[in-house]
Amino acid sequence: MRKWRNDFQNSSESYYDLIDDFDLIESSFAQQYGIRLRKEIDTMKWGEFSSLLSGLNGDTALGNIVRIRSEKDPKVLKNFTKNEKEIRSKWLNKNAKQVSRENYEQAMENFKNMFKAMAKQNEEK
Repeated sequence: MRKWRNDFQNSSESYYDLIDDFDLIESSFAQQYGIRLRKEIDTMKWGEFSSLLSGLNGDTALGNIVRIRSEKDPKVLKNFTKNEKEIRSKWLNKNAKQVSRENYEQAMENFKNMFKAMAKQNEEK
């Protein structure tokens, strides 16, 4: 199983989303640990939840999705089923649309500088 990224760590890659994949997380906890999250959620501490989430194996629903989303080997990708390709494609497209805060701030700084340069050129004319 690939290492999963806790959403609060500094890492460039994540293969699950705590909100969008919560149904997979719930079923995986039930399958692997016999824990019904909806019954335990009020008493379970974040640290325990996070540790258990990190320990889910590849035989769970979430583990299988993470395996598909994180695959990079072209030979393995070539043999993916149509369904696996669709799962991976949706994940990649979703992540491609997200812009990091750092990239956003850099883009805004670039726009600001561009407009300053344009204003300066207009003043010189």
